[in-house]
Amino acid sequence: MNIHAHAPNLELTARARRVAAVAASHADHVDRDGRFPAEAVEAMRAERLMGVQIPTDFGGEGASTAEIAELCSILGQACSSSAMVFAMHQIKVSSLVTHGGDDPWHQGFMARVAGEQLLLGSATTEGGIGGNMRNSICAIEVDGDTCRLEKNATVISYGDQADAILITSRSHADAAASDQVLTVFLKDQYTLEKTHVWDALGMRGTCSDGYVFKGEAPAVQILPRPFAEIAAQSMLAHAHILWSAVWYGIAADAFGRAQAFVRAAARKSPDTAPPGALRVAEASSLLQGVKASIVAALEMYEAARENEDKLSSMSFSVAMNNLKIASSQTVLTIINHCMLICGILAYKNGTPFSLGRHLRDAHSAQLMISNDRILGNTSNMLLIHKQDTSLLG
Repeated sequence: MNIHAHAPNLELTARARRVAAVAASHADHVDRDGRFPAEAVEAMRAERLMGVQIPTDFGGEGASTAEIAELCSILGQACSSSAMVFAMHQIKVSSLVTHGGDDPWHQGFMARVAGEQLLLGSATTEGGIGGNMRNSICAIEVDGDTCRLEKNATVISYGDQADAILITSRSHADAAASDQVLTVFLKDQYTLEKTHVWDALGMRGTCSDGYVFKGEAPAVQILPRPFAEIAAQSMLAHAHILWSAVWYGIAADAFGRAQAFVRAAARKSPDTAPPGALRVAEASSLLQGVKASIVAALEMYEAARENEDKLSSMSFSVAMNNLKIASSQTVLTIINHCMLICGILAYKNGTPFSLGRHLRDAHSAQLMISNDRILGNTSNMLLIHKQDTSLLG
């Protein structure tokens, strides 16, 4: 499927741009104070963006992954933290849409997300597992119709603000670390005891604090498919594509500032090429490369999403991993180029060309699931899988 076969959803894009305007007006304050981007998230709710991915049968708009990625890019150009909150929420929604659509409780929950514009949080990390979301120490306890879970979650992005949290655990007390399930807990079904405060270099508004999570809920809220399938068939592609779209948005805004700087210099000295003109051209080439990689990944996902074997294949995993590695590294190079173009005005805060926030936020990209961990996983797959070198897929 070609994602460009249909015209862009201009109405959806317009809604996202209105949210982006709100997010941009508060971005520096969100970053400086390390606070949740409440105004931007409220604007997302007002524009009915939280449930756009949910099928129309359950009250959503059935937006495609490409459309969601475009929204992430638009928001990323305004406020990285707001964009990442939106992306993380949509990654969780993708798991519901892909793996909960045949289950009555999860159908009803999707309808609530769309109708009430609920914000979904994620708790996939845990103390003692080193950031490997495909292993859990904690185990869910199922007692009749009730399930209970306690988890030392070292990071829950916007945990205090989420209306529900999707959380991983072992499927039972005797299960292997990789035998996991994903469970939805509503806000009134759990408590959070804060253990770590998010005071970070960048992405400060995501409020990714650590907590001890304690929850009790009806057992029907456990997603019916193993987390191994959920991770491979919905989370992998959506995480790497939507994160990359956010990072692309950050780099695109940095590029726009650098281009404006060079244009202003050219107007002052029309007979002389500005010193940064060649760097703008180089940054443009790199930015186009990131865009092309995201578009290619979207097309690959669209071609595979109805085929569980393709989604779980090594070739698909390698391709999605490569997208994450390439985009997370390249956006830093782009922003650094833009920093050099704009010089001291990029280094200083409070100028039209300031790029400190962009640079700090983009440094999170290589750490959100460590690139070293992803490269390790990819290297293991490439020991037994041949790299696809065809230009035709």
